[in-house]
Amino acid sequence: MKYVLYNPMSDNSCGAENARELLEKYPSDKYVFIDFTTITDGEIFELLAKEDGDVILTGGDGTLNRFVNILGDNVPDKNIYFYPAGSGNDFMNDIKGKNAKELILLNGYIKTLPVIEVNGKSYRFINGVGYGVDGYSCEVIDSRKKATGKKGSYSLEALKGLLYSYEPGKAKVTVDGVTTEFENVWMVSVMNGRYFGGGVMIAPMQDRLNEENTVSVLVVTSKSRVKTLLAFPSIFKGKHMKYTEIIKAFTGKNISVEVDRPSPLQVDGDVISGVTHYSVKSGEQVKAKEKELI
Repeated sequence: MKYVLYNPMSDNSCGAENARELLEKYPSDKYVFIDFTTITDGEIFELLAKEDGDVILTGGDGTLNRFVNILGDNVPDKNIYFYPAGSGNDFMNDIKGKNAKELILLNGYIKTLPVIEVNGKSYRFINGVGYGVDGYSCEVIDSRKKATGKKGSYSLEALKGLLYSYEPGKAKVTVDGVTTEFENVWMVSVMNGRYFGGGVMIAPMQDRLNEENTVSVLVVTSKSRVKTLLAFPSIFKGKHMKYTEIIKAFTGKNISVEVDRPSPLQVDGDVISGVTHYSVKSGEQVKAKEKELI
């Protein structure tokens, strides 16, 4: 038996239909389809405790983010699978490629996730978090969707921001105890994977399963709007790292970011408004802290 947790709201309300692709792709299995938006956290853990079958989660990055935050540190030994069925699939893009439509075993990717602490709350994240034109673009898209019901384009909004509507600020970035202050900051991203924004390869060097269990920190800083715009197209293919005057990259396990004004922050695409400070601990650091508390 396969218990399929599907998100009917994913992929512009096509999530239920997309989940049923499993019937054609893997016809030999028997399925029970369960609406992920109606099941309680307790019922999810009861489902994961069943011995008569595996659990398959279907949806996009948002669905996956909610799922891992429900599990927290309680990832079971039971096999959990993921099938991409959303409009935002940066996780699957990172693992298997942009157009991959197949089941993958999820357990190894979610056992040791980084955690962001912001506005007094903690969240695990799958792909990455971003301040600056990144968070701004996601906030604009969310606002327009609430007002009109229409889906926006991350790339288009980011381009508008770089052209005229976003003003860079100041940021203090601390990586494993070493602090660097930046002016004219367009973006500060902390990445567990390589992609965000629906296919933007912001961190081409990042390996989410790296042995050191580190995250990558990318700072985009430039006085020139024109220079930043010229570098922007290369970000989609991960070719922007050659612009060393603009792109500053770090690797670490304990990250702290302070900015000079309240700004939107995106966490796996979900927007948190009015942020002036956030910190990130790698999965290894989170595990060590949890052991201290036991």
